[in-house]
Amino acid sequence: MDNSLEILDHHYIVLLTTALQILASLLVVGIGIALVSVVVMYVVDKNQTTHTIRRNYPVIGRFRYLFEHIGEFFRQYFFASDREEMPFNRAQRAWVYRAAKNVDRTVAFGSTKPIKERGSILFLNSPFPTLDGEAKPVDRVLIGPDCEHPYLPGSPFNISGMSYGALSAPAIIALSKGAKAVNCWYNTGEGGLSDYHLKGGCDLVFQIGTAKYGVRDEQGQLCDEHLREVAAHEQVKMFEIKLSQGAKPGKGGILPGNKVTEEISRIRLIPAGEDSISPNRHPDISNANDLLDMIQRIRSVTGKPVGIKFVLGSSEWLKELCQEIHKRGEASAPDFMTIDSCDGGTGAAPMALMDDVGLPLRESLPLVHNTLLEQGLRDRIKINCSGKLINPTDVAWALCMGADFVSSARGFMLALGCIQALQCNKNTCPTGITTHNKKLQRGLVPRDKAKRVASYHNNLIHDLELISHSCGVTEPRQLRRHHAHQVSDNGRSVSLSELYPYPEQINERRVSSSF
Repeated sequence: MDNSLEILDHHYIVLLTTALQILASLLVVGIGIALVSVVVMYVVDKNQTTHTIRRNYPVIGRFRYLFEHIGEFFRQYFFASDREEMPFNRAQRAWVYRAAKNVDRTVAFGSTKPIKERGSILFLNSPFPTLDGEAKPVDRVLIGPDCEHPYLPGSPFNISGMSYGALSAPAIIALSKGAKAVNCWYNTGEGGLSDYHLKGGCDLVFQIGTAKYGVRDEQGQLCDEHLREVAAHEQVKMFEIKLSQGAKPGKGGILPGNKVTEEISRIRLIPAGEDSISPNRHPDISNANDLLDMIQRIRSVTGKPVGIKFVLGSSEWLKELCQEIHKRGEASAPDFMTIDSCDGGTGAAPMALMDDVGLPLRESLPLVHNTLLEQGLRDRIKINCSGKLINPTDVAWALCMGADFVSSARGFMLALGCIQALQCNKNTCPTGITTHNKKLQRGLVPRDKAKRVASYHNNLIHDLELISHSCGVTEPRQLRRHHAHQVSDNGRSVSLSELYPYPEQINERRVSSSF
């Protein structure tokens, strides 16, 4: 009996030992498979060109998409809602991402937009919306008809100023190629004309900042010879004199010497390795006369339309400008005005200026439009506007308020893959858009991102047309203020035409109130 127990115990020990050996072998095989899988994922992620985060952060980057996926289920309990984040909330960014990827943009169950919140825009649908067969392509608006080389832009929605230096070379190439694919313009920003802007073959607007990068002489003054060199590029369609921008009105930039490489030196026409300080305004423009002189000089040298960009603060200078235009003749007027909002963006700016200086576009756009109407110059001067206009409703609102064109920088950055990491000024942008770190830039593949830029543009125009057709007009530029309401403090909506009346409405009210 004892021998039988010993034999049985021996068998148990053998079986247990064998089981443990099998488990150990399976564990080793499992670890091996896991390691091989990690290696395979690393190689796949490092070499794929679709997802920037995975390309820059192989394997680990996959967790972002997992958390993003499960986040929608936990967000309502632990995280901010879709409409709470700044400067762009999750709902706004999600629409851009879906539009850029050309995937389904519909939503289910119900809207999460707080429609009773002060400032919300509600478009007024017509009982007889425009049929598909009645719809027309978006009207094209000619800029600078009296110039030697007038410009007829192909789209109402364009890419706002982004310089090489602020953005990486791959990002600018992707934007340039995407703009070419959809026939919209790309503003070079104040950093000069780089080979990367030209590489995609798109239409370009050359911006002249206070330092006059790319068109300056050795003393930093505007140089006619360099102006002609820039204008000789057929892709350069217009010139824009930047008086100010929404993120830092009245503030010039500082480019540290360690960022002034030989390439930047060649593009901006500044000494390599030396700090470059942009004045807080154009030293040679101190009044309306100087501004019109500068516009005329650039227009005569280049033969191309010339406009101005500003964020509106004080508005008296606009009336003075219009009065001076009337003295000289309408031909002296700027061909376009780009109105930036005080909540515009930039790579880096003092918080005091970014938060608290300048007027928002909701006030400045109707004010400028009405001023030009009153002065009889609205047909002569076209209006472009920018500042957080990244979704179809934003663009539709701007057209209602009188804009001819809308430009966006951050919308197209999101289309490139920006995740709003707020590291634009740190050279650590994880998506390779605002960094000059070659390892991080590697994640941004211009060929693929250009397609997303184009898809974002086309889907925004498509949804813009949906809104306009719902309102009963045949194309978006027919939208007017009476086509939308804005929610007021008491939760009730009021027509934009009442909140921001046209000059003739104001005059009618003055006449009626005098009786």
